[in-house]
Amino acid sequence: MNKILIFTVSTGAGHNQVARSLENEFMICGYDVVKLDVLKETSKFLDILISDGYRLLATNLPKMYGKLYKITDKKKLNSGFTKLFARIHRNKIHRLIQNYRPNLIIGTHPLTVSLVADLKKRGIIHVPFISVITDYQAHQTYISRYVDAYITGSYYTSQSLKERGVLEEKIYTYGIPIQREFLRKRKRKETFCRTKECLTILLMGGSMGVKSIRKTLENLVLNRYPLRIIVICGNNEILRQDLKNRYKNTSDGKKKITIYGFTKHISRLMDMSDIIITKPGGLTVSEAIAKNVPMIIPYL
Repeated sequence: MNKILIFTVSTGAGHNQVARSLENEFMICGYDVVKLDVLKETSKFLDILISDGYRLLATNLPKMYGKLYKITDKKKLNSGFTKLFARIHRNKIHRLIQNYRPNLIIGTHPLTVSLVADLKKRGIIHVPFISVITDYQAHQTYISRYVDAYITGSYYTSQSLKERGVLEEKIYTYGIPIQREFLRKRKRKETFCRTKECLTILLMGGSMGVKSIRKTLENLVLNRYPLRIIVICGNNEILRQDLKNRYKNTSDGKKKITIYGFTKHISRLMDMSDIIITKPGGLTVSEAIAKNVPMIIPYL
């Protein structure tokens, strides 16, 4: 078994980063690995519809997104959607698998489950399939009897799979895959603070830069204690420019605000921080746990 095909979908950066971590590790071990975004490979229209739709809801209408998430978490409703989704992509996904002829398929997004499971159910392919759950609460979209093994981030996640009828022998509680840099011991030499009384806070809005971090930052600036605040706006350039303009003259001697857009240096910034304030993405939570940095998840 030396050819591995990794499927992902670009709804947020977490699924892609997990896929990239697995790709790197397997390549180090000498495997022949191909990583593909299934929507970009099969349907540009659905890629735009699903990826941009997710971005719009998650950043601008989070409450509506939450309601849709809960609605689609029901078995009967979810079944109809996943069957339709699989039917649309069946032939193209089959051709992709035929082209690469993998010995193993790994999915890092719940939508990949319905695609591969549909082919296995119909006897079109017989390749072993592993689903890596990148959240700590497994959504119904992950569930299929045609998944050969699940990788979960915690025993809580594993239990949620069992409650949904997944056989215990298919579940492996190995943790959510992260980049090696997050496994290195924290170095506290680099810091924005020059005094012991100063607290460094890493404020992150995810890869899409959710707007709710504005309110959090406002409250932190009003805090009377000295703070150094590192703000990560992700790919939300409008948010980054807005915050830079709003806080460019913040110079009360007690606050220092540094604002980034998308950055590949999250591991280093975690090393510099005393605490993280962020949304509860599975990958970010795993990275913070590995770095041993406390987290605050605001309810907004």
